[in-house]
Amino acid sequence: MWNYSEKVQEHFFNPRNAGELEEANGVGDVGSLSCGDALRLMLKVDEKTDTILDARFQTFGCGSAIASSSALTEIIKGKTLDEALQVSNQEIADFLDGLPPEKMHCSVMGREALQAAIANYRGEEWHDDHEEGALVCKCFAIDEVMIEDTIRANNLSSVEEVTNYTKAGGGCSACHEGIEDILARVMAERGEVFSAGAANPVAPAKNAASVAADAEAALTQIEMPTPAPEAAVPPAGEGPKLTNLQRIRKIEEVIERARPALQRDRGDIELIDVDGRRVYVKLTGACSGCQMASMTLTGIQQQMMEELKEFVQLVPVSKAPAGMGA
Repeated sequence: MWNYSEKVQEHFFNPRNAGELEEANGVGDVGSLSCGDALRLMLKVDEKTDTILDARFQTFGCGSAIASSSALTEIIKGKTLDEALQVSNQEIADFLDGLPPEKMHCSVMGREALQAAIANYRGEEWHDDHEEGALVCKCFAIDEVMIEDTIRANNLSSVEEVTNYTKAGGGCSACHEGIEDILARVMAERGEVFSAGAANPVAPAKNAASVAADAEAALTQIEMPTPAPEAAVPPAGEGPKLTNLQRIRKIEEVIERARPALQRDRGDIELIDVDGRRVYVKLTGACSGCQMASMTLTGIQQQMMEELKEFVQLVPVSKAPAGMGA
């Protein structure tokens, strides 16, 4: 688990401005449930002054996504639209006293939702998939323009950083070469030389110097009740590949660990089926229709990804999908 600041935890357990905004006149939708994160940002804008009077959000994602969305709404309320557009993803992270590097993509998603909502208010078209760019990461549907813009805005210099900020490259890793090409091009414009596998850029004048590999800082595990902000998707290829039977058993183990807490609240969860990376589950009792259900599922989904070391999507259903067993 990652080391989360007290402010991240506070905005996760007590999110500000969560829920639907009935009087919204600007709405931005970004992300996709198929990729694990989705965010809807709703704005109420004073049409005379273009000032954001209120902002609310609905999100499906990890604890950092919830905290980042909460922070964003607090930051932009009272700002004009032009002032709000100046808010960077780093400002969102700074407001929360920092995010783990592996969770910076949550702040990027928040900034995109803001851009989409303002465009919607102004009657402009906005596409979070940057249709003009070639698709680079097929696992998470991240295109070349998104990667290049994020590299420039955040001064990124490694594939790992690109993955942390955009998720690109966090799945099958087939797109790493494409990401490296974009890094090399952008870094050349900055007067730096991209070195594959290096943690930091190597300036041309210092090419002779050996750059030592950075040791990953020890991450302090924090005790947090379920659901808690969890780790990002573990890198693909980490550890031996599990057989289908081993995958299902691990999925069952995660669900069984979650059941006692749900049962204490007169709810429950059961495994319906596993179809590739989609895990179909059924919520029953008090969990069915609960407003916190999406947060509960997010916590369980993240635990599964840690166990399996791959991306999976937890899909709630009332019955088994057609063609699958119960």
